[in-house]
Amino acid sequence: MSDQLYDVIIVGAGPAGSYAACELASAGYRVAVLEQKEAPGLDVCCTGIISPECFDSFGIGEEVVLARANSAGFFSPSGKHLRLQTERVQAYVIDRSSFDRAIASRALSQGASYLFSCRVTDIAIGKDKTEVRALRNSTREMLTARAVILASGFKPGLSRKLGLGEIKRFAIGAQVEVEARDIDEVEIYLSQQIAPGFFAWLVPTSPDKALAGLLAPSHARSHLEKFLLSPFCRGRIIRQRTKISQKAIPLGVLPRTCGDRLLVIGDAAGQVKPTTGGGIYFGHLGAKIACGVLKEALRAGELTAARLSTYQGQWKAKMGREISLGCRARQVYARLSDRQIEGVFNMLDSGGIAEALLNSPDFSFDWHSRLILAGLKKSLTYPLQKARHLFPGEAGP
Repeated sequence: MSDQLYDVIIVGAGPAGSYAACELASAGYRVAVLEQKEAPGLDVCCTGIISPECFDSFGIGEEVVLARANSAGFFSPSGKHLRLQTERVQAYVIDRSSFDRAIASRALSQGASYLFSCRVTDIAIGKDKTEVRALRNSTREMLTARAVILASGFKPGLSRKLGLGEIKRFAIGAQVEVEARDIDEVEIYLSQQIAPGFFAWLVPTSPDKALAGLLAPSHARSHLEKFLLSPFCRGRIIRQRTKISQKAIPLGVLPRTCGDRLLVIGDAAGQVKPTTGGGIYFGHLGAKIACGVLKEALRAGELTAARLSTYQGQWKAKMGREISLGCRARQVYARLSDRQIEGVFNMLDSGGIAEALLNSPDFSFDWHSRLILAGLKKSLTYPLQKARHLFPGEAGP
């Protein structure tokens, strides 16, 4: 057992956890980050596509940027291609391993402590402190802190044990790095046969390398293996460079994201875009809000659930509607057949709706609810007799 009483223990050294560690340590608080991996950024399953605004808000160097994207190609089940392009760069493709290491390095430079190979097994909330029990290199340890931030990714067991409830719906992401040719821009594949309820992707990271992946409700690895052998990839994927990695992604929010001496951020809280499965930006926003609330509570010496509940109110005001509408849009899409998806493509293309949405003020790489609502509004101008067959009757909002 460590004799040191930390101000804050953060469980998880992903972008949200390390950002919170940097913010709190730079404010003079004693911070420890517990990470079950041997180093930050190991075995990360993430495409690493974020907006320039998101990247800039982390304040790290551009050496972690692999590529910049201002266009994307969308493919229907039959192979129909819809290409969208803007003059402005819409996204960065980052090296997630380097990205995670860079954020952790900044936190370390501000005085945060990192304990690697440290798997948290239990958290006990007391009246005056919080005890965190962990296995570190097969040795049992216990550390104490005034408060804990749970940033450990989507692992329902710990949040359930803490009485915070659980996120019951989730997807599985599978991804592999490949040696490839003729992949010059981000490519998105929409087909219930390839990625049921979700989508697949090819993302170039260099002239001869790309990330191939998809989301699925289950058996994601099997779906990805089939995608790599599909006509979309045939002749373009030369060989796999890595093993297929997988990750569970929450679809919905944790019922409670705070308690006495406790806050939950990032994937652990469900701060993820349901439309894409991306969690870097929303997790970052959650970490920012959590740090603001926690600093005030630490200064006041009041770390009750009632005091910390302002965190849940603030982050839900910022992202709650976005996540809720994204989940509903995802549910509607999951009910479409490939024939209906094909019809949506035809409507977007022939009606010029896709181009209009891309150039409208409603378009945002990070915020999708305005785009979804604008798309529904514009689709009403499409002849009703052509659009009626696109959506199943039960797929209402």
